[in-house]
Amino acid sequence: MYNFMDEFRNSDLARQAAEVLASYKGRPVKIMEVCGTHTMAIFKYGIRSLLPQNISLISGPGCPVCVTPVSYIDSAIELSRLEGMIITTFGDLMKVPGTESSLLKEKAAGRDIRIIYSPLDAVRIAAENPVRKVVFLSVGFETTTPVTALTVLKAYENQIGNFSILTANKTMPEALKILAVSGEVKIDGYLYPGHVSTITGTELYWRLAEEYGISGIVTGFEPLDMLNGIIMLIDSLNKGKATVINEYSRAVTKEGNPIALGKMYEVFEPCDAIWRGIGNIPASGLGLKEKYKKYDARVVYEIKEKDSSEPKGCLCGEILKGNRIPRECGFFGKQCTPENPVGACMVSSEGTCAAYYKFGGIE
Repeated sequence: MYNFMDEFRNSDLARQAAEVLASYKGRPVKIMEVCGTHTMAIFKYGIRSLLPQNISLISGPGCPVCVTPVSYIDSAIELSRLEGMIITTFGDLMKVPGTESSLLKEKAAGRDIRIIYSPLDAVRIAAENPVRKVVFLSVGFETTTPVTALTVLKAYENQIGNFSILTANKTMPEALKILAVSGEVKIDGYLYPGHVSTITGTELYWRLAEEYGISGIVTGFEPLDMLNGIIMLIDSLNKGKATVINEYSRAVTKEGNPIALGKMYEVFEPCDAIWRGIGNIPASGLGLKEKYKKYDARVVYEIKEKDSSEPKGCLCGEILKGNRIPRECGFFGKQCTPENPVGACMVSSEGTCAAYYKFGGIE
């Protein structure tokens, strides 16, 4: 039976693409992938091993769990300890360490923390438990935020008053701009996030190209997607004009998904946001609009986030910026493993440290 992915995993074509890359003799090029799924796929298919020394791939802040600050986890833990509280969350947040605890440890201590598979499950739980309070931990980029928006709308329409969300939703463009212009890491171009781009489209990347001279390419997650994408991006970079290329046209369009974006911005509006390792980035977050503030857990429970910091010695923040790699961290593969993570980069299935540990070995 024909598999649609077969043509993007063709070994002969992949070998030809690898030979083209191996023959590259131009200036050194650094490309940052800003999608956690790309990071995993790059390791899974051994893409880095096919590149010559003058082409480097750097992992960036493409994992929403990884860029969520410690202070957010501390606030979630504080909420979980309130009497009558039910915390609902996706599973990848459970092991992320806070300053002194984690959601997994709090659950073991008897807190009512439930793993769900859709934000809509949180509204259902709230409706089924009218005398309890239910908070959904809303963490994600543009890919998942529209579903959270629909969840808030459902709670609003059904007048469910015991439901709220603790937001840590973020958008990509402002972070990409900060990384490119900060000068901390010399980035020649971006491998743009495939999943996010199905929602946002490619138009926003053109603003980065035109205003800041940042080139990039949107690719899928199969070997030929990434190999051909790197070839196309390097060819474009050597022409000296900033541009945006859409290699993933089978899933990504210029306009993206207007319906999903419409729902997202019906409920949310841009706000400043703290990114782990990067700090505050203006207009890079998504907060609830005034109409829906009664569903904002920070307002409902008067949360004042603490000035929490990374565990001493953890390089997660520097890894997210592309300044360091996991093997340079003294905790990696020792005190810090997927079973006992010190930092968020080892927790998420899209985290750079998790990718190195699973596919790159700990050496």
